[in-house]
Amino acid sequence: MKKRVPKFKNEDEEREFWATRDSTDYVDWKKAKRVVLPELKTISPWPPL
Repeated sequence: MKKRVPKFKNEDEEREFWATRDSTDYVDWKKAKRVVLPELKTISPWPPL
């Protein structure tokens, strides 16, 4: 059984959590589905200049 992902107070707390854990303990990636986000726009140029 997979562990539950906790609720986070903010993005920094979530970032710290995932930086120290393996997502496979929390997410069954075999059940993941690919998504397409056609309206997604980049904010800054890539690669950075």
